[in-house]
Amino acid sequence: MAHGALIQAEFWNTPWFDPWKKWGVPVVHDWAQSGAVEVALNRYRDNVLQEKMHSHQISYPFVAQCQMHDSQAYESFILKHQQIPTRNNYHDYWNGLCWLRFPIIKKRLNQLQAEQIEVNGIGAARGQVRDALTLWDENSVLLQTSDAIWLALTDRNWKKVFITYKEDWKNSHIILFGHALLEKMMSPYKSITAHAVRVDLSNPTDDAEVDTEVCQQLSQDYLKQKPFVPLLLLGIPHWHEQNQEAGFYEDTKVFRPLRSELTSI
Repeated sequence: MAHGALIQAEFWNTPWFDPWKKWGVPVVHDWAQSGAVEVALNRYRDNVLQEKMHSHQISYPFVAQCQMHDSQAYESFILKHQQIPTRNNYHDYWNGLCWLRFPIIKKRLNQLQAEQIEVNGIGAARGQVRDALTLWDENSVLLQTSDAIWLALTDRNWKKVFITYKEDWKNSHIILFGHALLEKMMSPYKSITAHAVRVDLSNPTDDAEVDTEVCQQLSQDYLKQKPFVPLLLLGIPHWHEQNQEAGFYEDTKVFRPLRSELTSI
């Protein structure tokens, strides 16, 4: 998809991207003109500083990926130089928008990653904490929901999650956070699965409060608990027109039945 076409893309009106429109459309408009996503991200960041649009912290500035030497660890570079190396692609576009919208969380994720690299170095295995940090950064959804939905999610009981508790979703709040997940949702498909993190927010529609409160959850001990549960995003009621079709949730290749259900067949 060309950058110019992205400005008018219909997906901005979906429930998952509508909250990102405020950041995404101005940045991609500038990207189409400048040809460099880091330039567009920095211009939006500068406007935030000048207009004082937000009371919370501001993202680090963005630089072209070539500013970082190949031998340097990405997370270590960010912490040391307080700059974000950025490639001219959609993956890093979404990463940049995450930095703009939730700078406190992103700085904390970076700090924890860099600390782990400092202690353990870069090896074939990331280790328990870095694995969790990577999942959070790349594929997480922040989910404020009822105990009933959360318990059903932990049990992978899709019928309860999406059918029995369908009306409970109207009072749930969902924030796509992982930038790889955001990129995938540009062209969504039925089996896209996020790593959902349960949050308890005083005001889930206030990004500054979300940024501050969610950051307080992030610690090595918390991440070692593997606080994620799988969430099939297109199954969320009222999120996608196809899930209103008869038989949508009967696709067992996607909505895999529980073992207990299999043994009873």
